[in-house]
Amino acid sequence: MKDLFRLLRYARPYLGKLAISLVCAALSALVILALLSLVQPLVNDLVPAASKVGVSAPKASAITLANKLLGGEGWVTRYSRWGSRLVEKGGSATVLSIAVLILVLYVLKGIFTYFSAYYVRAVGLRIILDLRSDLYARIQEQSLAFFSSNPTGLLISRLVYDVARMQRTVSGDLADVFRLGCLILGQTIWVFYLNWKLSGVCLVLLPLVVYPIYRLGRRLKSTSRHTSEKMADAANVMKETFAAERIVKGFGMEAYEVKRFSDALRKVQREELRAARVISLSSPLMEMVGALGASFLLGFAGYHISRGSLDPGVFTSFLGGMVWLYASVKNLAKINNDFQLAMAAARRIFEMMEAPLDVEDRPGARVLPPFRDVVAFREVSFGYQPGKPVLRGVNLTVKAGQVVALVGGSGAGKTTLANLLPRFYDVTGGSITIDGTDIRDVTLVSLRSEIGIVTQEILLFDDTVRNNIAYGRSDVPVEAVEAAARAGYAHDFISRLPRGYESRLGEAGHLISVGERQRISIARALLKNPPILILDEATSALDSESEMMVQKALNNLIKGRTVFVIAHRLSTIRNADVIVVLEGGRIVEEGRHEALLAERGTYAKLYELQFRGDASASG
Repeated sequence: MKDLFRLLRYARPYLGKLAISLVCAALSALVILALLSLVQPLVNDLVPAASKVGVSAPKASAITLANKLLGGEGWVTRYSRWGSRLVEKGGSATVLSIAVLILVLYVLKGIFTYFSAYYVRAVGLRIILDLRSDLYARIQEQSLAFFSSNPTGLLISRLVYDVARMQRTVSGDLADVFRLGCLILGQTIWVFYLNWKLSGVCLVLLPLVVYPIYRLGRRLKSTSRHTSEKMADAANVMKETFAAERIVKGFGMEAYEVKRFSDALRKVQREELRAARVISLSSPLMEMVGALGASFLLGFAGYHISRGSLDPGVFTSFLGGMVWLYASVKNLAKINNDFQLAMAAARRIFEMMEAPLDVEDRPGARVLPPFRDVVAFREVSFGYQPGKPVLRGVNLTVKAGQVVALVGGSGAGKTTLANLLPRFYDVTGGSITIDGTDIRDVTLVSLRSEIGIVTQEILLFDDTVRNNIAYGRSDVPVEAVEAAARAGYAHDFISRLPRGYESRLGEAGHLISVGERQRISIARALLKNPPILILDEATSALDSESEMMVQKALNNLIKGRTVFVIAHRLSTIRNADVIVVLEGGRIVEEGRHEALLAERGTYAKLYELQFRGDASASG
C-alpha cells in the first residue's frame, strides 16, 4: 500500500481532471441504472401473465431511487414523470417509446464514458511522464559507484520495461477502475433496492469471488519481480553486444551472441509463462463462481415466482443488474492482475529511487569560489569495497598553474586519485581541499564547474558537432564554438563535413575518426574554460599522426591551467612540473623527470622498461 500511496501523490497536480473523470463515470453508471429501470415495465407489458401475479410489485425505478438519494425536484423527477407517462400508454407505444429512450440513454452513456476515459488517461500519461523523469533524474544524481553496481541493462529495464508496466495500468486501467467502481456501487445499491433477499443470496458467494482474486494477485506480484530481473539480464546482453559489435564481428561470434540473447529471452519467457498461467486461471474461476451464483439465484427466484411472491419484471431487472454487476467484477478482476504487475514494477522503481546517494551536497553546502591558489590532498584514503583500500594516506599539494603527472603500474591508483577531485567518489579517509576549502563542503555543481576532463574513452553524443562542443549550453554563440574548435585543431575537418558544425556525429561519434573525436572533446573542454583540468590517457588510443594533432590541441588546452595528467606513456610527460609515482595506493616518488631518473627508483625502472619495449617494437 505504501507504493500505491506514493504513486497517488503524483496525481495531486491533476486532481481537477480526475474529479471530472469521476463525475462522468458516476453519470455513466446512473445512465445504466436508468436503462435497467426500463426493464420491469417492458417485461410486464410484453408478458401478459405478469398482470395475474397476485402481489403488489414495487415500481422499481432507478429514477425513483435517484430521487431518494439526491432529494428535491429537478431533471430526475421530470425523467421519472416522463417514464411513467410512457408506461401508461401501454402496448406497442410503450415498447417503441422505450426503444427510443434506450437509444438516447446509450448516446449519453457514450458521451460520459468518453470524457471519463479521456481525462483519466490524460492524467495517467502525465503521471508516468513525471515518474519516469524523476527516476531518470535520481539515477543521474548517483555516484559512479551506483553505476558500477547496477548494470546498464538493469537501469534501462527500470526506465523502459517497468515504467511501461505501470503505464498500462495508470493511463489505461485506471479509467476502467473509475467506471467499474461507479458501476459496481450503483448496481449493488440497485439490486438491494429491488429485492434484498435475492441480493443476500448473491452476497453469500462474495468470499468465493474475492479470495481467488487476492491469491492470484499475490502470485502475479511475485512472478513479476522475477520477470523484471530476467528482462534486465536480457537488456544487458543486448547493450553489451551492440557496444562491442566490432569485437563480435571481428571474432565471428554473431551466432554465439544470438544464442546468448536467445537464452536470456527464454528465461524471460519462462517467467512470463508462469504469469500467463496465473492470469489464465482467473477467468475460469470467475466463470465457475458466476455459474454457481446463477444456479442459486435462478432456483431461489423460480421458487418465489411460481408461488406468486416475486414480480417477473422485478426479477428480470434484478437479473440484468446482477449480470452487469458480475461482468463489472470480472473485468475488475482482470484489471487487478495488471494492477498487481504494476505494483510490483512500482516497488522496483521506488526501490531504485530510494537508493541512497553516495555523493551529494551536504546541508548548507556553499558555492566554491573561483580557484586561485592550491589543491591539496591530505592523508587521502579510499576503497571501492570495505576492507580493500586502493589509496592509502596520500598527501599531495598542487599549486595553481602546475602540470602534475600521475604515473605507476596498473592498479596503482592513478585514475582513482583523479576521480576523487570532482567527487565522482568521496574519500573514505582524509580530505581534499581547494584553496583551503574541503570539497565536500561545497556544491557539486560549483565544484565540477571548476574542473574539465578529457579521457581516453571519448564520449560524444548522437547530435551535431556544435551541440557536442557546446554540450548543454544553447546560449553559446557559434563564433565561440568555432573558436574552441580552432584552438582544438578541429575546425578544418569539421568544415569538410557535409553540414559543417550542424553535421550529426552518429552514436558515440562513430561517423568520424578516433583522433577527430578526441579533438572535439578537447574543444568541448576549451569552451568550458575550467581552471583545473584532468587528462586521463588522452592520447593513448591514437596513431602517431592523430597523436601529433591532439597533442597540439592539448598544448593549447593546458595553457594557464592546473593540470592532472594520467599517463602510461611516460615519454609524453617529460616536461611536467611534478611527476607523482604511485605504487600500491601510496606515493613513493615525487619530482621532475630528470631528478627521478637520477634517483634510479621506481620511476626510472618504469621508464627503462617502457623505453626497451618501445625500442623492441620499433626494431
